Amino acid sequence: MAAATGGCYPRPAMTWAATPDPLPDPMPEPRQDQTPEISPTTSATTSEVPAFGWSGYAERVNGRFAMVGFLAVLLIEALSGETFLRWSGLVP
Repeated sequence: MAAATGGCYPRPAMTWAATPDPLPDPMPEPRQDQTPEISPTTSATTSEVPAFGWSGYAERVNGRFAMVGFLAVLLIEALSGETFLRWSGLVP
């Protein structure tokens, strides 16, 4: 049976020791002669280099979210019996 303190094991005594100095910064700033060259990189999920921030993966995800939103609007209209604009209060 557990002790009256609420656990099977005794609590360790709390001691307040002096805290050590903080660790040094693991990622120091690069020196001027060590600055890397910035070049276009491939997408995180494909090997294509995105042009102006567009990539096939981002477009697929955007299209999928649009399809989910369109399905939600259809469900709202089917279940409520009103148009989405009237249901949301945008049209009186």
